[in-house]
Amino acid sequence: MKDLLDLTGKVALVTGGTHGIGLAIGLLYAKAGARVCVNDLSEEKLENCRNEYQKEGLDVYTLKFNVTDEEDVDRGITEIEKNVGEIDILVNNAGIIKRIPILDMKVSEFREVLDVDLVGPFIVSKRVAPGMIRKRSGKIINMCSMMSVYGRNTVSAYAAAKGGLKLLTQNMTCEWAKYNIQVNGIGPGYIATAQTAPIREGNHQFNDLVMTRTPAGRWGTPEDVAYAALFLASKASNFINGHILYVDGGILANFGYVKGENEVKP
Repeated sequence: MKDLLDLTGKVALVTGGTHGIGLAIGLLYAKAGARVCVNDLSEEKLENCRNEYQKEGLDVYTLKFNVTDEEDVDRGITEIEKNVGEIDILVNNAGIIKRIPILDMKVSEFREVLDVDLVGPFIVSKRVAPGMIRKRSGKIINMCSMMSVYGRNTVSAYAAAKGGLKLLTQNMTCEWAKYNIQVNGIGPGYIATAQTAPIREGNHQFNDLVMTRTPAGRWGTPEDVAYAALFLASKASNFINGHILYVDGGILANFGYVKGENEVKP
């Protein structure tokens, strides 16, 4: 059974995988035997990423390139192909969010979010897919969101991008599944990371919202998402295609609870 999740010999690229969910995915892939590559725009973040891998006794290949720049993506992936090998597993994880009400949001800000969160996965996948087609083998995992299916105040650009990424995932499946390429997405719920600490701690009202919406009664961890990403990168998912796997503790299954209704009684 362990062989199903073995990634030995596979080359994996996790875009923006220097922290949080992307870091957890890369570390788990490396532990499963993959040769992991991580890109970012920040040399400081890449250095911190290398340190995290070293703490675990793992190797990682890091490089700088911009997922929104087609020429830069081609340069970066050519470097990976030369120094590490042709990419077998692509995780389109790089993303940004801007929490701005629609009437206050500049068109340039809206476009910036779409460029990173939707156009970026298109550019990187388009560059990587021909090699997968030649090999008749490949895994592409797009980091979607619960916002792929519903909206929320101040995140119009993010929701538009992630909704588009859900449909891009399905369209990639329509075109590439015949080449034995599995294209799927992951929709994380509310995940406990350094970025979400300000809205989780100190009796923040948003923490109350998450607790009253999540049947599992907790925030997710980056590792929860990484386990799903390992499954979708492995042989165990070879007949799963065009699917968005929501790792959300059941939020999308639940209309909500009255406060206290879902508490575990002693």
